[in-house]
Amino acid sequence: MQPLRDSLTLLSRSALGRRVVHAYVAGERVDDAVRAVGGLRAAGFAAGVERLGEPSGSVVAEHLTLIDRLSDAGLAAGTDITVGTCSLDEARRICRTAAAAGATVTIGADVTDVDARLALVAALRAELPGVGVELHAALPRTEEDCRALAGPGSRVRLEHGTGEDAAEADKAYVRCLKVLLGGAGHPVIATHDPRLIEIAVALASRYGRAPATYELQLRYGVRSAEQQRLAGTGEQVRVLVPYGAAWHGYLVGRLAERPADLRLFLTSLVSRG
Repeated sequence: MQPLRDSLTLLSRSALGRRVVHAYVAGERVDDAVRAVGGLRAAGFAAGVERLGEPSGSVVAEHLTLIDRLSDAGLAAGTDITVGTCSLDEARRICRTAAAAGATVTIGADVTDVDARLALVAALRAELPGVGVELHAALPRTEEDCRALAGPGSRVRLEHGTGEDAAEADKAYVRCLKVLLGGAGHPVIATHDPRLIEIAVALASRYGRAPATYELQLRYGVRSAEQQRLAGTGEQVRVLVPYGAAWHGYLVGRLAERPADLRLFLTSLVSRG
């Protein structure tokens, strides 16, 4: 991965490179994220926001500012905000503020201990049942976690995750999709892999799922034409907007689900230049 990380660093040092990177990362400030959400909403997409790295101040202050700015712009309602590592009291304060503004919150995988993440979500859902949780399908435990979280109204964002065997990771993703789409919750299908998206849509149809009962989530700037195509077929498409200074780790570790994907992504960056 280090050569790929070095390539990204070199790219970012030029003015052109920074503009290209910002096609995939909204910017470093809250206002950059709000501006990107506004563009997506104007184009007819639902939106999500994810902070990259630790904020300069407190986690609570950062997210409350984000919610306030989204509210001021008339964009908070329907926007999903990813929240990473924080205490229960901090998460509860963020979730309450988001709910009052009509936004939702998903507890992301920055809470790396899965048991701690699920315990946090369970505690929050006792008051705010709309809180979502991110799971990575490549982990051996995730299929069983999906079964436990497939109840009515439960919002689960299923990411691909990384595994030593890409084919097995894909199979694990499909198994988890079957559990979630066959359940009573609200699956968030978070992948930009065209084959997995095709399988997900077919499974949704098999299980009699209306598009309003699940959503496809793609990331900002990734396969934009496909985002439009999917939305045009009636699918509910949410675009996740990352912002913040820690974009290197995002591009290497979060955006690319496999090393081969990252090489293709870097090729697309260069071709845009």
